[in-house]
Amino acid sequence: LSEELLDKWLSYPESQHVPLCQHMLGFAMKSVTQMVMGSTFEDEQEVIRFQKNHGTVWSEIGKGFLDGSLDKSTTRKKQYEDALMQLESILKKIIKERKGRNFSEHIFIDSLVQGDLNDQQILEDMCTWAVCFLTTYEEVQKKLCEEIDQVFGKGPVTPEKIEELRYCRQVLCETVRTARLTPVSARLQDIEGKIDKFIIPRETLVLYALGVVLQDPSTWPSPYKYEISVIVFAIIDFYVFACFVFLFKF
Repeated sequence: LSEELLDKWLSYPESQHVPLCQHMLGFAMKSVTQMVMGSTFEDEQEVIRFQKNHGTVWSEIGKGFLDGSLDKSTTRKKQYEDALMQLESILKKIIKERKGRNFSEHIFIDSLVQGDLNDQQILEDMCTWAVCFLTTYEEVQKKLCEEIDQVFGKGPVTPEKIEELRYCRQVLCETVRTARLTPVSARLQDIEGKIDKFIIPRETLVLYALGVVLQDPSTWPSPYKYEISVIVFAIIDFYVFACFVFLFKF
């Protein structure tokens, strides 16, 4: 998939604008769906159809539910429900083909849809900002290429080799921090908590301002600058891990 996208970009004239967000969404969509659901999404038309329904569902999750506008528009609500139904139908078809039998566990289907939406959105945002920063900071781009050549050479990509990409991990962590991919997250309070004099009852929805923490001047030497630093890598690694934990909880 990476080589396919690279060939497409190399075919463009230097002066042509590259629709980065659109291409990264397509790349993320293909990567996640093919890894999770196999050959079904090798068909370009299936990917496009899935992407269209995904866009409808995701836009309403990000807006319609939060401001209550979805329930006020019968047209939008029907479009959302139809798109969600088609996503569920595709997943049921894939499960049936893999299992060889009828499968109708609704909770399991919901989990697959939710996981697929999360994975694609995270990967798209990560790839978009990573490419953006790499084109801006050529020294980072050069060092990353050197590490990839050194680790992989002409050999295949393997999980064991990926573990050796320490600088690549730093690049991705700094991308998450600087771009604030998860500015706000939320989760239900597991147990009763207390902040100063305030009691937070169990099962209260708590908002986490992750973006504020990721650009806190008291924590980061250059909070708004994209800067690969070994000194703060351990801190970044911790906060990035926390971001993804809270995002998936949400």
